[in-house]
Amino acid sequence: MLEGLPPHRPTHVLRLDTSERAARAMTDLLGEVFDPTETAVAAFEAEDGVTWRLEAYFSEEPDEDAVRDLIRPIVGEAADAAVFTAIDQQDWVRASLEGLKPVRAGRVLVHGSHDREHVRANDRPIEIEAALAFGTGHHGTTLGCLLALVDALKHRRLRRVLDVGTGTGILGLAAARLLHIRVIAGDLDPEAVATARSNAALNGLRPYLTFYEAPGVRHALADRTRRFDLVFANILARPLTRLAPSLTRVVAPGGTLVLSGLIARDVPGVLAAYAAQGFALRRRRLIEGWATLELRRGGAAPRPLSGWRS
Repeated sequence: MLEGLPPHRPTHVLRLDTSERAARAMTDLLGEVFDPTETAVAAFEAEDGVTWRLEAYFSEEPDEDAVRDLIRPIVGEAADAAVFTAIDQQDWVRASLEGLKPVRAGRVLVHGSHDREHVRANDRPIEIEAALAFGTGHHGTTLGCLLALVDALKHRRLRRVLDVGTGTGILGLAAARLLHIRVIAGDLDPEAVATARSNAALNGLRPYLTFYEAPGVRHALADRTRRFDLVFANILARPLTRLAPSLTRVVAPGGTLVLSGLIARDVPGVLAAYAAQGFALRRRRLIEGWATLELRRGGAAPRPLSGWRS
């Protein structure tokens, strides 16, 4: 499960098998230390159900000794067992193909070109280029947001949707595919915006998506007080907490705010930040250890935790 987009052309990867606690701690650490446009970090459970693997992708050859020293306080001498490998570009595309298996949320199906045969007659498919596969619907946070979209459609008609931190564009594309409305999507990373535009064109949805490049909602397209019926923010706990005042400001009366990019220990602090803005938890999902929160202004008490594994 990658933290955001991988580098556009990764050249090296770090791999280390460790415990879940250590893998998550290193994911947080490396994600904060390195530029997210040049480095991406993944942590996932191995087939034995006990071991976890950390993977960090770099756009340039990293200083191996410096990285080992960085993670040593977390894993001790095991830092010396970290393996750094140069990535052949053909291997990268092949790995992308292997990692991109069809993911379903209601009638939305996220898939690669190699899995077009999995699309059913009534599906609303979203095809992702193989080389851009990482960071898509297979991440528990994105799947949680897709399920929140499907759930929101059952309760009200959505006229205006905003996707903050769009990444590969999956959430905005899914909303456009289901609703056939104009969707606003933004990201602070120019590579992410370029990727999302490419995916929109690939899926014939370019007329429905309007993109902006800026942090949070700091753009005229997004900073519209109480305008959006549904707002996605699939980022990470720290920026979500910082963005609480601005994100809640753009949610329309009766609208839904969907937050993700959170592990369990992040949830109380994030909920407190949004409660201070008058928003209450309506539902939360837990997928592959990642939480997705559906919030509304005021409202009823929180529903029980729901969990799935993809």
